[in-house]
Amino acid sequence: MDVDNQIAKLLVELSRSQDYEIGDGTTGVVVLAGALLEQSQKLLERGIHPIRVAEGYETASRIAVEHLEKISQKYDFGVNNMEPLVQTCMTTLSSKIVNRCKRSLAEISVKAVLAVADLERKDVNLDLIKVEGKVGGKLEDTELIYGILVDKEMSHPQMPKQIEDAKIAILTCPFEPPKPKTKHKVDIDTVEKFQTLRKQEQQYFDVMVQKCKDVGATLVICQWGFDDEANHLLMHRNLPAVRWVGGVELELIAIATGGRIVPRFQELTPEKLGKAGLVREKAFGTTKDRMLYVEHCANSRAVTIFIRGGNKMIIEETKRSIHDALCVARNLIRNNSIVYGGGSAEISCSVAVEAAADRYPGVEQYAIRAFADALDSVPMALAENSGLQPIETLSAVKSQQIKENNHYCGIDCNDAGTNDMREQNVFETLIGKQQQIFLATQVVKMILKIDDVISPSEY
Repeated sequence: MDVDNQIAKLLVELSRSQDYEIGDGTTGVVVLAGALLEQSQKLLERGIHPIRVAEGYETASRIAVEHLEKISQKYDFGVNNMEPLVQTCMTTLSSKIVNRCKRSLAEISVKAVLAVADLERKDVNLDLIKVEGKVGGKLEDTELIYGILVDKEMSHPQMPKQIEDAKIAILTCPFEPPKPKTKHKVDIDTVEKFQTLRKQEQQYFDVMVQKCKDVGATLVICQWGFDDEANHLLMHRNLPAVRWVGGVELELIAIATGGRIVPRFQELTPEKLGKAGLVREKAFGTTKDRMLYVEHCANSRAVTIFIRGGNKMIIEETKRSIHDALCVARNLIRNNSIVYGGGSAEISCSVAVEAAADRYPGVEQYAIRAFADALDSVPMALAENSGLQPIETLSAVKSQQIKENNHYCGIDCNDAGTNDMREQNVFETLIGKQQQIFLATQVVKMILKIDDVISPSEY
């Protein structure tokens, strides 16, 4: 979006911050910030100073975050018990276009995160998870590859399509004779000179190919291209090769196979070769698109999620959805506390903030009550988007929470027949929800302080 308004730009940055910190909840944080701004306008019209409103919001957000801590629950999971993580990722994917396949995509996301996670340190490096997409097939064909997927094929059609126990030479030097650094021109006026030149070139290629064979390489992956003569020679020497592989992919292959990226042929040694149990070329669909699978690597902590879909838009949307699911699984590994969704956490916080407002005698009390009203905007939006009567539904659920002292009653969007989100298995991470409230409050405070300095006529 091309946004001109300065306040709108702040809201875009707010959503971006939520995405960077947590990876999910970007819509919720903007809805909450919008509701807080709406409530602020009413307070300012009543003559309450912007700074007092900001202080009241700060107090209310602290109460809400502490209350979330109280109503949260610990969620135990492990490598052999993935179901809790899968259920959390399914909640995230429920609001996406891909919710038709949310179970399979959630399982793929969780397996990918657990493959790269360090559970002892509670750390997950998402850079080790590569997400690739290819138009064709259907969403159900999406798969998890314990290795690296490269959108390339063998450089020669007659090279073997499958290599077991591959020893991979990863090169960033070109497979061609050295070129002079200065501007040059070669005049060839006899057949003998041309043959000499050709023989010299062939000798260069021979030395390069032999160097790769001598160190024990059974596959060459090169960042640069090589001409037909080198390609022909590689094929005759039974040395499969892949050319024009990008720098990021080379790094991932090096991490996965335990190999070293080699910048010069002279530095190629057996210790620098990467190892993979299986390297295979796979064709897709009727167009014969081919991709290279590098599997059963020495370091299995590098995985690829390969997405299929009917068109480019679906592929891109699935990539964004899977990114959210990966981030949620990562957050749960970092901190395994959860709160229940369906607007139940917001309603419970709203009730708690409303009750706490009475303890504050100053003008801030108005801002604290306004914050409680703003929290209701999320369950109200859920009810509205589900085709329910928003005010009636919210009032009924809030009343049920207070009567039963049940913090887990939310909006029954799926018409499951129960408002208890524990029974519907709808929940999200505690840190994600706390970050939403914290970030929305900070941005609104910033806007209120701007409002204090600039009069509305100067906007």
